[in-house]
Amino acid sequence: MSGRELSRRFYHQIVGPLLARTPHAAALLGDGSEVLGFDDVVSTDHDFGPRAQIFLPTEVDPDPVEKALTALPAVFEGMPVAYVDIDRHGGEPPHQVEVTTAPAFFTARLGFDPVDALTLANWLLSPTQRLATLVDGVVFHDPLEILTARQSKLRWYPDDVWRYVLAAQWLRVGQQEAFVGRTGGVGDDLGSAIVAARVVRDLVLLAFLIERRWAPYSKWLGTAFSLLPLAKTVGPPLRDALHAENWRDREAAVCAAASLLAAATNRLGLATEIDPAPRQFHDRDVRVLDAERFTETLTSAITDPEVLALLARLGRRSDGTVGSLSGSIDQAVDSTDVLMHPSRCRALAPALGL
Repeated sequence: MSGRELSRRFYHQIVGPLLARTPHAAALLGDGSEVLGFDDVVSTDHDFGPRAQIFLPTEVDPDPVEKALTALPAVFEGMPVAYVDIDRHGGEPPHQVEVTTAPAFFTARLGFDPVDALTLANWLLSPTQRLATLVDGVVFHDPLEILTARQSKLRWYPDDVWRYVLAAQWLRVGQQEAFVGRTGGVGDDLGSAIVAARVVRDLVLLAFLIERRWAPYSKWLGTAFSLLPLAKTVGPPLRDALHAENWRDREAAVCAAASLLAAATNRLGLATEIDPAPRQFHDRDVRVLDAERFTETLTSAITDPEVLALLARLGRRSDGTVGSLSGSIDQAVDSTDVLMHPSRCRALAPALGL
């Protein structure tokens, strides 16, 4: 039984009846592989069992709820109800029914409550892996729409923020794509493979942006990518790029995958269409998509004053061809110890031009 289903049954059969007279919402959100439905038998070796979050309206006293939860059974569906969670309670084995409020829960994970107006900084300083665990987690009970209102607000970027983040992701591809062939051409096959792997990861993340889905953290990135509609066509050349035994095949596979994602970007209708065919890199014996063309067309389509002001602050390259985009927090930073702490993410606002 999956952790999501286990927790769903736990709430409806045990927790919900204990709280029947108390207005509340219930869900399985936040950390844990089971939140996204990616848990398996290996997941049960630690921090695993029936659990849920209970969200009370801010005016409701939590003490009677905590008292009611003392009647939880010791075991549910053959799993202990009280078990150690290394991230909570200092390693003590209490039950894993967290009593909280929606403002406190979302603010602890994002640094703000999404029920309020979302600013550009709110969007760009929120890691997609955190947004995935809040939007794609499961809600068991929400008659007052305490949770669904917040999930709805976090479902996806406003269009001009989307254009900006897409443009920044294409810029990341454009900054590296030529090096697959350049390193290979001087006999550095390892260097070529390293660059190709980096570009492949950026193309995978680009697919999530095109599909309007929040990308999870690295452990489940490939699993979640395989579920995207684009994976059927883009997946094979991405795998070819990683498994290629020479830089020519590697370069061709990267170009093929990038071209497919370029065509998918065109289909979004967010900007003027660009020829998605690969091309020669200047006069060198290197093939690329020339991804920065998509950065240019996407940023040129932005009209939101706040996003335009950000682009102006970041400026353009010295040749004037493309903006100098730092993008969202997880496009600019790849540190788990930053991305898992909202205060550290928000402290980096100046680095993102915010």
